[in-house]
Amino acid sequence: MSHAVLPPGSTIGVLGSGQLGRMLGLAARRLGYRLHTYSPDTDSPTGQIADAEVTGSYDDLDALRSFADGVDVVTFEFENVPSASVGAIAERTLVRPAGSVLHTTQHRGREKGFLSGAGIPVAPYALVATGHDLDAAVARLGCPAILKTASFGYDGKGQARIDRPEDAHAAWDAIGRQPAVLEAFVDFERELSVVAARGADGRFAHYGAIENAHARHILDLSMAPARVPPEVEREAIAVARAALEALDVVGVLCVEMFLRRDGRVLVNELAPRTHNSGHLTIEAAETSQFEQQLRAVCGLPLGSTAFVRPAAMANLLGDLWQDGEPRWAEALRRPGVHLHLYGKRDAKPGRKMGHLTALADTPEAARAMVRDARAALVESHVRA
Repeated sequence: MSHAVLPPGSTIGVLGSGQLGRMLGLAARRLGYRLHTYSPDTDSPTGQIADAEVTGSYDDLDALRSFADGVDVVTFEFENVPSASVGAIAERTLVRPAGSVLHTTQHRGREKGFLSGAGIPVAPYALVATGHDLDAAVARLGCPAILKTASFGYDGKGQARIDRPEDAHAAWDAIGRQPAVLEAFVDFERELSVVAARGADGRFAHYGAIENAHARHILDLSMAPARVPPEVEREAIAVARAALEALDVVGVLCVEMFLRRDGRVLVNELAPRTHNSGHLTIEAAETSQFEQQLRAVCGLPLGSTAFVRPAAMANLLGDLWQDGEPRWAEALRRPGVHLHLYGKRDAKPGRKMGHLTALADTPEAARAMVRDARAALVESHVRA
């Protein structure tokens, strides 16, 4: 493993150009790094603040090699990049985390098989490639169960719940009869994530257990620290560390988990990048997840993950714009509340347009503050 340090002034290449790359770019600028982004999009959230926005297909190997020649290291803010494309980049420059990490985590079947093989707990599952596979999987795992596409699923896309065996094939039709994974339904108490980093020297850092709540399969609220017993948090952190070390990650990775009602944690999925639930670290932690990603991929020492205060984050989806521009002043006038907007032009239902973070003396107080601030953005629309 190379421990070479890329000093300030070096150029970071990012595959993907959404809000995660934007916030990485802001951290990079503060530390004196340059940033280039590559994606099929123009005037993107990352491109708006990058030194160079390169537009191209993820399948264009020549364009990717050219992009790689202009940067000192490549990292990700979007994981659905073909393995051959990452391989072409690795011919020319450093890739962190390695393409092998992306290859494993971008396919649910490979990911679950890897985790199980490493002794990391996951929900019972079965691979589905044919109708016969699906029938056998439902018979073994029972109902309810969740059918998920093996690849290219996020924010609930490519998922269907099966409540009765006779509904199985309709669910498979709903996800396009693609290769899939059937997961046993988990009766969980709450959803957790651990955002963690591993440096080029193998050192590990984490932000503890973050508690998450979803709405319509999209993350709605996160708060930290999570309301769990110390032994549960220790187990969640140990599971995250085991995953990063087994994958030999250099960079940031988020481990999403279910806390079962019996107190055990199960890994739901991995994200080999910064994560929505870690956005609150920008204000709440001594080193944000984005600066941590930068430090890791550049071979710098990892920063302190100590929290300044408890915090909560609320996503701002395009739905908030349905009756007009949200009332930004209502959020900005509130002490302890911070607004982040991503520079996206079109506000569509379900689209992540920004987020609010609140800091307070307790996570519960921070959650109440951020929910109230978000509600205030549209109060006049509701009254009208």
